[in-house]
Amino acid sequence: MALLQEWQKIAYNEKTNKGELQRFWQNYFLLEKGVYEKLLTNPDEVVEGTVKELADKYELTTLQMAGFLDGINDSLVNPNPIEEMEEDTKVSLAFDKEKLYKNMVDAKADWLYNLPMWDEIFDAEKKKALYLEQKKSGTVIVGKKVGRNDPCPCGSGKKYKFCCGK
Repeated sequence: MALLQEWQKIAYNEKTNKGELQRFWQNYFLLEKGVYEKLLTNPDEVVEGTVKELADKYELTTLQMAGFLDGINDSLVNPNPIEEMEEDTKVSLAFDKEKLYKNMVDAKADWLYNLPMWDEIFDAEKKKALYLEQKKSGTVIVGKKVGRNDPCPCGSGKKYKFCCGK
């Protein structure tokens, strides 16, 4: 079984006690924060290696590293083959800084997008712009409602109530 499937079997197991699962995630988020602190301290360094080597480097188990790679994959310059990765699969952690910041905002991971290392990467204005850009991307804007006596938006020339409003 690929590492990612093993990770998902544990991390998203609905049969696990809720308290146990909550402790699992709290522990993982602390470990994840530590890895991001190291990565963001030197954001231009291209970190590469096998899943096992990176797990050892960041003091994680290979399953925790699989979970980390799953989380960061959408923010990478070149996504890793996470679906079929094993311990000896070569992976890269070369991330797009703006994409990573926006994905952290999207995930509502304030413990990650508020890390002090971001202050060295982006100024306050840029962080605010990225934050707002990401928040607005999920906002649905509803158009003006058509009244029953308004002309039909289909262009027939009839009143809405006699056309598409039936």
